[in-house]
Amino acid sequence: MNNAINSLIEQWKQAVIAKDIQQIVSFYADDIVAFDAVNALQFKGKAAYRAHWQACMESCPGPGIFEFHELHIVAAENSAFAHWLAHCGGSGPDGVLKTCWMRVTAGYQRTNGQWQVVHEHWSAPFDMETGAGLFDLKP
Repeated sequence: MNNAINSLIEQWKQAVIAKDIQQIVSFYADDIVAFDAVNALQFKGKAAYRAHWQACMESCPGPGIFEFHELHIVAAENSAFAHWLAHCGGSGPDGVLKTCWMRVTAGYQRTNGQWQVVHEHWSAPFDMETGAGLFDLKP
């Protein structure tokens, strides 16, 4: 099971690197609920999350970084979850590369033999006193 989830994560990662929105969202269940670190409290459904991914790609049109570290997968027969640290970012319209470290958790469900992402959560720690994101932390 872990190999199947690891392969799915790697294929999804390559779709993000290629900025292939259609391929990115092909891994998500139609009723995905996603918590991303920017722009909304939650995204319900594939269409909403697709629009968010499109906006993200438009914000970072240049070459970027999308690396995963400390990947951990727990899988059962028809459900699994994974968590990892992601070093990601890209060049904005000004050409400046901006990166940060994020925390990622994803939940997977196998239906009719196919694994799909049913929940995804991206977050960054923040300073409770100032409310500022702590994007420069490193593992």
